[in-house]
Amino acid sequence: MKGLIPAAGLGTRLRPLTYTLPKPLLNVANKPIIQYAIEDLRNAGITEIGIIVSDFVRAALEKEGLEVEGVNISFINQKEQLGIAHAVKQAAEWLAGEDFCLYLSDNLFEEGVSSYVNSFLQGDVDGVIALIQVSNPKEFGVAVLDSQGKVQKILEKPQNPPSNLAVAGVYCFKNKILEVIENLNPSARGEYEITDAISGLMKIGSVRGLEVQGWWKDTGRHDDLLDANRLLLERIEPISKGQVENSRLFGRIRIEAGAVVKNSTIIGPALIGAGAQLENVYIGPFTSIGDNAQLRSVEVEFSVIQDEAKLEDLPVRLQECLIGRKAVVKGSSKVPRVHRLVLSDASVVELG
Repeated sequence: MKGLIPAAGLGTRLRPLTYTLPKPLLNVANKPIIQYAIEDLRNAGITEIGIIVSDFVRAALEKEGLEVEGVNISFINQKEQLGIAHAVKQAAEWLAGEDFCLYLSDNLFEEGVSSYVNSFLQGDVDGVIALIQVSNPKEFGVAVLDSQGKVQKILEKPQNPPSNLAVAGVYCFKNKILEVIENLNPSARGEYEITDAISGLMKIGSVRGLEVQGWWKDTGRHDDLLDANRLLLERIEPISKGQVENSRLFGRIRIEAGAVVKNSTIIGPALIGAGAQLENVYIGPFTSIGDNAQLRSVEVEFSVIQDEAKLEDLPVRLQECLIGRKAVVKGSSKVPRVHRLVLSDASVVELG
């Protein structure tokens, strides 16, 4: 069984971050988003992985030297982004008749994908799809299951959703779905929808739906990226491989090798990347600091600071921020102010 990761999209909802770096290479908890997908597939026993790429994404991945131990990665070109089913069609030759697990590159699963792969391999079905209950099913592909967990109906972003079970970003298919995709017509929005392909597969076989265990995140928007960072930081193993001087650390904190933390306070969960330099800073919960980032006289919390960013002398606290690679944020030389107050009843305090 092979793995297939569509990653050719433009990531427009994450601009301006994705103007210079494709979405799959944006870091979440100091690791490229796409690396989680690759590792999940590997942990499910899938070691031959094809990544569907545009020229822009391919160049970036090759420049980064994306490597994950234990897997062989192949790049498959998609010149036009015409939907997920269209992406799968581009991989027909590479798949060479084998069954496959399709994993959308911007999705994260707390428990990985082994349960879907195992269900597919051990069952008598032609497909297995991940499903999750959502409060806004109009924004998703939606499935209806029978009492045996088989998919009876699947619709793409219906105006009157027949259920609240949304299709999450993992699908396992028999290779025969490629025959269905070959004969697909584009949808009203001009794309070849994977939900239409699944509907076609159901006419010649059966598809099982499995609900997601643990959390699931689609990292397509800024707030989603921050929340995914939060969820992943809650799982980190606390360790300090770097140098810590005259600083206070509270909670679950990981400090990678080569990092230097001086005269600072860090409240976890937090992740400090390799080679990062922190001096006179406050790092609040759910913050990841990228490799070789430099922070001096700043306060940051619930944020993602990418590799080699530089922040210094900021008079206000940064919160819910996404700071790109090598970005520079500077303020005056004034150290951020902190007020600690103990006030009696009915006190009045004015702070300028």
